[in-house]
Parts: sequence; structure tokens; C-alpha cells
Amino acid sequence: MSAVKEKDALIAEGDSRKAKTKTKEKAKKNLVIVESPAKAKTLKKFLGNNYKIEASMGHIRDFPKSEMGINFENDFEPKYITIRGKGELLAKLRKEVKNANKVYLATDPDREGEAISWHLLYALKLDGEKASRITFNEITKNAVKRSIKEARDIDMDLVNAQQARRTLDRIVGYKMSPLLWKKVKKGLSAGRVQSVALRLICDRDEEIENFIPEEYWTIQGSLKNKNGKKFKVRFYGKNNKKLEIHSKEEADEILSGIRGYDFIVNEVKRGSRVKNPGAPFTTSTLQQEASKILGFASNKTMRVAQQLYEGVDIKGEGTVGIVSYIRTDSVRISDEAYEDAKDYILSNFDENYMEKERKQYKVGGRAQDAHEAIRPTSSMRTPSSIKESLTGEQFKLYKLIWERFIASQMSPAVYTTMSVKLSANGYSFRASGSVLKFDGYLAVYKKNEEKEEEVTMPEVEENEIVKNESIVGEQHFTQPPARYTEAMLIKTLEEIGVGRPSTYAPTISTITARGYVTKENKVFYKTELGEIVNDIVKNNFENVINVDFTADMEKKLDEVEEGKVEWKEVIREFYPPFEKMIETAEEKIDAVEIEDEKTDIICENCGRNMVIKYGRFGKFLACPGFPECRNTKPFYEDAGVKCPDCGGKVFIKKTKKGRKYYGCENSPECEFMSWNKPTGDKCPECGSYLVEKGTKKLRIACSNSECGYSVEKADEEKTED
Repeated sequence: MSAVKEKDALIAEGDSRKAKTKTKEKAKKNLVIVESPAKAKTLKKFLGNNYKIEASMGHIRDFPKSEMGINFENDFEPKYITIRGKGELLAKLRKEVKNANKVYLATDPDREGEAISWHLLYALKLDGEKASRITFNEITKNAVKRSIKEARDIDMDLVNAQQARRTLDRIVGYKMSPLLWKKVKKGLSAGRVQSVALRLICDRDEEIENFIPEEYWTIQGSLKNKNGKKFKVRFYGKNNKKLEIHSKEEADEILSGIRGYDFIVNEVKRGSRVKNPGAPFTTSTLQQEASKILGFASNKTMRVAQQLYEGVDIKGEGTVGIVSYIRTDSVRISDEAYEDAKDYILSNFDENYMEKERKQYKVGGRAQDAHEAIRPTSSMRTPSSIKESLTGEQFKLYKLIWERFIASQMSPAVYTTMSVKLSANGYSFRASGSVLKFDGYLAVYKKNEEKEEEVTMPEVEENEIVKNESIVGEQHFTQPPARYTEAMLIKTLEEIGVGRPSTYAPTISTITARGYVTKENKVFYKTELGEIVNDIVKNNFENVINVDFTADMEKKLDEVEEGKVEWKEVIREFYPPFEKMIETAEEKIDAVEIEDEKTDIICENCGRNMVIKYGRFGKFLACPGFPECRNTKPFYEDAGVKCPDCGGKVFIKKTKKGRKYYGCENSPECEFMSWNKPTGDKCPECGSYLVEKGTKKLRIACSNSECGYSVEKADEEKTED
């Protein structure tokens, strides 16, 4: 072959290689990394064959479990390692990255999601040219495709806000928890937010225990107008001045004063009242409403909501996300979502049901307002139209979200009102009625509280004489503040600025799982263990584990997210005073020698004297011969009083969930039980057994809730030997 021909052949071969390389490069797919397989499945439908979707299964890197993982000498530098069990997955992702043309990190659109993407960037050794961050508030075709067009770099302010929170919580948890292990038992934990939530429940228990009921009376009944129609009235006062009734004598005097007198109508006012719809759901309000209306625990609400967000296989549509992102404190909605709701309302109701001007709901003062409110991704996707494609739980929650969102964009409900002032022999009474004139948003979102709003009232005229049908007095006693339900606790945490949308459910799950609180009949009670842990935290870390400090810390984390504060500065400011508290607490706790308390109860297995130990739900009896002898049994402490029903001993016992109560030794034959310690005496007013109440000032009170007997307990006299 001539030199010329050989040269031409080499050039042709080179061109062929280049062409093959270009073809190979064109064949490379784009890689999208999300957190969960459910989300990956939904995205596959929208992105087509040019994209490969993989799931990281949550975080790839985190602090090591076996150590603090924070270098205090090197300006609190965190030490991250690959999470155990993620090595194989990480190797697979690295292989996919190598074969990918472009990598899109599509984790959730919040601090946590941004941090996961940042860790992926590091673990997969990605650079800014090959990898981009994409976020979408809803998993729909338009939103996902738009996010790829708007791909960006990792937002380090968001990442650093998450690093600051994680580092703070790590320091608090890893420094405080060992103190609880020394004082109480292994396996306990304390944290910034969970300790505040526990404090709220313990403080509420104490408020209830120290509450002293006060007697009051109401006077109400029915009158009959000139047409013979009855209506309800209630006592207001005397000579148009409001008067409160505190005793039976006062009530009897009023009843005697109106006996034999007709009532005269002094004033009739007719008007209207407007009731506005609530804003679309935030994470907090969704959890509260799902708890009240559906009976869902917060972790259940979030689990089901996550399914609706990540994607559901809808008949005729395929897999699609049917609600927007579910971790948010914003009540904003996009212009697109507003127009979508407007189209639905005007298509299904007349124009009176749609406000002329768009509603603007106020965002709470502490809200980050980073995302939209929780809403359906399509208003036209009504709950009934997709019911067959949803589980029972999914349908109930989607229906709640859809109805609340549509209602939030509708006109207010309008009631016609009538208020009446009446009098008899100088005593003033009131009556009122309210009738729904225009249902407005209630056509879509009519829950239990709205159903009870209507009170019919017959027509009466000024100066009309109405007959006294039956007016009676009724005794009442003021009630203590209500115990926390999940809804109330979440609402309180949000109002005081403790925690964020993503933390409410795990916080409640943690204090329940640790046995610090128990939930009975949907309300929280502290357990003995919870009371001990709360006392230790309160007595040793009051300056850092309290409502004000924790709420202020949330503000600082927000400032980190906004780029106003460097994240390590938050740690630098927090750690020195906290370290001193730890040192002081260690000295105090180390000075107390904690030994197992011996009892005279003999272990039937080995003959040793059993000892009192602390478990998840408080004290129990255990053999000191562990691990050779593993015998345990419930510990029943003698309350020192006789059972009011059968005369047996009263023991301090615990429910299965750890709540303390007083029960008879002869249970189950004797059914006596009381939440408060019985005194052994009878009530001088009604004959029921008396109990001790209060933690600050002890008092003796009647166990009968309808009897208001209560006296302060006298100090026991000291006796000399």
C-alpha cells in the first residue's frame, strides 16, 4: 500500500472512531436521583427514555452512630461517613453517574432535601458542570419538565441551615443523654425540641393537678312568644349590668325574683354574620385537622400525605403526584393553582360562590414561606372521581386536602342573625338566633363545628310580652385546662415557634416511643419516667432547653438559610454556656450514688432479695442475680391507705402504657381505681371518697366530679419521740 493510501486509511479509521464516540455520547442518558422508589416511579412516566431515575433511599451520609462526629478543636467541623448498608447502593449510583450524560439531583425542595443532594454531590464526586439541582413543588409533568429547564446549583444556605440544626441536635443529644443514663437508665434520650414538647405535657399535667375548681351557676330556660313558639334564653344580669352567679343562694334569689313575672322584649336586633373559609393547609394545620376529623396520628397523616405527593397510580392517568409538597408552613398558592380552582368553582357553582377579588391569606410571623400551601395538583381531580384508585386512608386524606383547598378560594358563608334583650322584674336576659342564608364555602367544606352554628329563633317584636315557660338554675364548676391532644400539641409548638413542619410528627413519635408520655383516649399523659426525665432536664438545663431559647434558635437557623448568619457562628455561640451546664450537671449527678433499692420480696427462682429498678414505664422488681436469674415482676408500692370499696390495701400501679394510678390489692375482684391518691375518708357533702390533689399546695377534694368539695390540706403536726 502506498504511503498516500495508508494515510487516507488512517484518517478514515479516525473519523470512524470519532463518529462512534459521538454516537455513544448521544446514547448516554440523563440520570435523575430522588429519595424514594415511589417518587422514581412517578418521574419515569414524565421524563421518557432519555432519562434514568434512581433512588438514594434517603440520606447517603450522616454522623457516625458510635461517636459524636464533631471536631470541637477544629471549629465544630462535622465528620460525615457513608451510612451503614448504603455502600452497595452508592457503588451502583457511581456506576450510573459514570454512564450518564447529565445528573439531576431531585430530592425534596426543603433544607433536608438540599442537604441530601449536597451529600450525593460529594459522595458521587460530582462537579458543577455535570450535576445540577432541580426542585418541584408537585410531581406533575409540567412541574418536573419546568424544573429541568430551571436547573441550578446547590443552595449552600439551605444546606448550612440543615447542618446547623443537625449539629446542634447532635451536641445536645450526645451530651445530655449519657447524664440520663447515669441518673435513670440506659437508652434514654433528650433533645432540643422533644424536651420542650415533654415539658409542655408535664406542665399541663401539673396545672391540672393544682387546679382548684370554682363554683358558678347559670340560669337559662325557655320562653313562649305571642304565637306560642318557644325559644331559649339565658340570664345576663341586673338592670342591664352583667352579673356572675357564684352560689346557690344567689341563683335562688334571682329565680325567686322572676317567679310570677312575664318577660318584656326590650330590644330586637337583626343583622348578618359572615364566616370566612380557612386558608389552605400547611403541614401543621393538616396534621391538626386530620387528627380532629379523621382521628389520624401525626405520623400517619405524614405517611399517607407522602404517598399522595410522591405518586398514586390513577386509573386512566397512570402514576401521578396528586398533592403538592407536604412539608410547608406557607398558605400561598401559585397563579396556576388559583386559576385551576377558579375554573372548578365556576364550572360547578354559580358566580356568587367565587369571590370577585382573589383571597390573600396571611402567613404566620415565624413561617419560612418557602413553598406553596398543601393543595391538589389538579382541582378537576375530585375525590369521588379517583376513589377507586386510592386506599381508604389515602381517599380520606385527599378528600380533606381537596375540600379545604377548594373551599379556601370560595365566598364566605352568610348567616342572618337575631339578638334579643329581655327583662323581668329588673333582671336582664338574652336570646339569639343564627340561620344560614348563603352557604358559600360550606357547600364544599362543612365539618362538625359548622353544622352546629344554626340556632333558630322565632319572630318577636319590641315591647312584646312573652311567657315564662321554665327557667332553672344549674350548678357548674370551672374546669382545668384540657390535656394536650396531638392537634393541640402541634398547634402550641407552632405558635411558640418550636420546631418546623418536618419535625412535629417525629418529635411526638419520639417522646411516645421512649415511654415519656402515653396517649389514652386521644390525649397525652406524662408517665413516671417522663416526669423523671423532665425534672432532670428542667433542673440542669433550664437556660437552653426551654420555650424561649428553642424558639430563638429556630429564628437563627432561618437567618442561616437566608444567608444572614454563618452556620458555625450559631454553634460557637451556643456551645460554651452549654458545655458549662453539662459540667455542672455531671458534678451534681456524679455526687449522687444511685443504688438499686432492696426490698423484702424474695425471688422465687433463686432466693435473693429483689431490687427496684427503672424501666420504660417506671419502677419494676428485678432479681439482682441478672443475667443468671432474669426474674422480674411488677412493683406495687403501698399507698398507705385502705381501699374505700373493700378495705384492702391500695397500691400505686401503672397502666399498660405507663400512666400511674391507685388500685386495690384485691383486683380484679375489687374494681376500685383512682388517678389520685385516696385519703381513706368520705366527702362530708356527698359521701364519695376523698382524694389528695395538687403538687404545689396539697388539698383534699371529692372524687365525684359533680361535687365541688375541696379544702387545703393541713400541714401534718410534728410529733416528738
